[in-house]
Amino acid sequence: MEKRNFRKVNFYKESKPEPKELVFGIRSIEETLKSGKEFEKVFFEKGQPNLHELLQEVKKRNIPYSLVPAEKLNSLTRKNHQGVVAFTSPINYSKIDNIVIRCFEEGKSPLILILDRVTDVRNFGAIARTAECAGVDAIVVPSKGSALISADALKTSSGALNYIPVCREDNLKDTLTYLKDSGLQIIACTEKSDDYPYKTDFKAPTAIILGSEEDGISPEYLKKADKKVKIPLYGQVESLNVSVAAAVVIYEAVRQRL
Repeated sequence: MEKRNFRKVNFYKESKPEPKELVFGIRSIEETLKSGKEFEKVFFEKGQPNLHELLQEVKKRNIPYSLVPAEKLNSLTRKNHQGVVAFTSPINYSKIDNIVIRCFEEGKSPLILILDRVTDVRNFGAIARTAECAGVDAIVVPSKGSALISADALKTSSGALNYIPVCREDNLKDTLTYLKDSGLQIIACTEKSDDYPYKTDFKAPTAIILGSEEDGISPEYLKKADKKVKIPLYGQVESLNVSVAAAVVIYEAVRQRL
């Protein structure tokens, strides 16, 4: 019988490759911050006093962060993370006030999409793809409780996230107030309505808000809405996927604006 040589592999020592957007270690994260690179989120190990200065800098820059046990960090990387792991963003975030001002200066009627607690990366990517194709001026997301804009989100969006502005806001309630004060109507997509989007005027400056599939739109944001609309459903399933719902409402706005 022919003798074959097999390569001996130690599966316990071979670690999976690190994602390109993952940064770990105090010095590495400090230098990445100095470079001006955008961060999606930073994870700090609880009870580590040597991370205080870095934590303060992250807070100062309004970067989302979490205090987590060491097990969480170890699940993100097997390398020496020194108690801190971060995800950088493949995009640069925009300011919502700059978007609104530019739209009015160009004589456009702004169309803004606001996503409240849409945490699924694939849903977010699909929504971004539809929004970019439809000419939506910007997507607004909260700093906490939103999908990480990672390489997966970029891929799911088919690259749309490279083109459509995304605004990350610390307080969506204040953002809604700003948009209303700027002359935009807030239209909430919710089953808690008897009106349909087809009977709503989307030609005016508009911000459309959608919520998570589990909880919908937060009550405090619903109170800010000028109008509430629902998509008619005639089947046995009680709701649409949020990315599909977004497409239906966005393209009703496009139809009216043609």
